[in-house]
Amino acid sequence: MTADVIIPVYKPDGRLHKLLARLNAQTKPPGKIILMNTEEQYYRPERYADIPNLEVHHVTKKQFNHGGTRHEAAAYSKASIIVFMTQDAVPKNRYMLERLIEPIESGEAQAAYARQLPAPGCRQLEAFTRAFNYPEDSRIKRQEDVKELGVKTYFCSNVCAAYLRSAYDEAGGFDRHAIFNEDMVMAGRLIQGGRRVAYTAGACVIHSHNYTGLQQFRRNFDVAVSQAQHPEIFAAVPSEKEGIRLVRETARHFASEGKWYILPELIWVSGWKFLGFQLGRRYRMLPDWIVELCTMNRSYWENVKGMEEC
Repeated sequence: MTADVIIPVYKPDGRLHKLLARLNAQTKPPGKIILMNTEEQYYRPERYADIPNLEVHHVTKKQFNHGGTRHEAAAYSKASIIVFMTQDAVPKNRYMLERLIEPIESGEAQAAYARQLPAPGCRQLEAFTRAFNYPEDSRIKRQEDVKELGVKTYFCSNVCAAYLRSAYDEAGGFDRHAIFNEDMVMAGRLIQGGRRVAYTAGACVIHSHNYTGLQQFRRNFDVAVSQAQHPEIFAAVPSEKEGIRLVRETARHFASEGKWYILPELIWVSGWKFLGFQLGRRYRMLPDWIVELCTMNRSYWENVKGMEEC
């Protein structure tokens, strides 16, 4: 099977070239690497002249959309497997892509996502969250797992995820106008349609963020908006239970290590996450100006207004 890699790009730093070089050094390198660059003036083609299989398309910041831009990029690929990554996710080794697409090639799953490991300088709280969400053991997830895993059944991340092209097309592709979470929506559709999604712990990328409490608030607001817009997927698997489990396991972990000084940070960040999620679930009840204060993705709401005026 052939595989192309799609990467949305905005004001790239040195990690992008490292990512592109490591992709082409994989044991199973991609056919094409398709960049969807937001704001052409920030892209310097001379920096990537040594990447032979690069294809670049430019969109404006206003045109960019989490689902629509990725779906547009998929149309530029004829590969049987399409892999989506973000510009700040770097393969840990030469086997990442081979191991990521292995369950798709074998027919075990129709989508797969990689393990995310904390980057150097990652705070301890975020590093534990990575370990919680991306454990050491791989797993194939199907609809029967909802009773055990709840919302985690549909967990998937386009930080590094692969999709069988035929299954992606049959599921309708990513939402053309998505604020966030297009990956979990797609995974939910695949699994509810009888398909399987693989978590491949052997495929590792270095990726983490040191978000502030306010950034976590805005991120969770957008996550909750996306879930509220897709009750057919998320209504029966509320995320709050998984959030409580994360807080409980995090507190237990750091308490057992005697790192009590991390618990105030945990309470602070968890409070922001909870508040953002609860407001996002109820976004339809909020005035526009409050929504604009809460969101991480203001251009999404500007485009919503533009669509309503047409």
